[in-house]
Amino acid sequence: MEYAVGKPGRIIVARLFEGEDLYESIEGLAKKEKIKSAAVLITGGFRHANVVVGPKQEKPKIEGDFVEFTGPGEVLGTGTIYCDGDEPKLHLHASMAKGRNVITGCPRGGAKVFLVLEVTIIEIAGINAQRILDEQSQVKLLKIHPGQPKN
Repeated sequence: MEYAVGKPGRIIVARLFEGEDLYESIEGLAKKEKIKSAAVLITGGFRHANVVVGPKQEKPKIEGDFVEFTGPGEVLGTGTIYCDGDEPKLHLHASMAKGRNVITGCPRGGAKVFLVLEVTIIEIAGINAQRILDEQSQVKLLKIHPGQPKN
């Protein structure tokens, strides 16, 4: 296990509108506000998303198993922002539902907002962490470095 202890920094509340892209919007806001580490909460609706629901295969390389969510429907999710190089990257898992059709996973592929999506970003100050390519899995994983972050 790796871990670091930080403190809450700024808290940013945003409202995304119909058709906006989840990742472009949140990562763009994080870049604009120079957020390097944060917890993210979302509540609202999705019109569409391609959702990773686990690995389709593990060897020789991990390959995601994508399921299409077609709304409009409800969404509730939680995630993190850590940088990949100098760019803030969102990693979020969510549950989406339209009627009795419920999907839980990582809505990576073109997640589009339906009507409104409320976003709360809680900045984490005082930690030094980023997403780094793991040679074994060939996936960019969270790496927590000792010491204070370089700003």
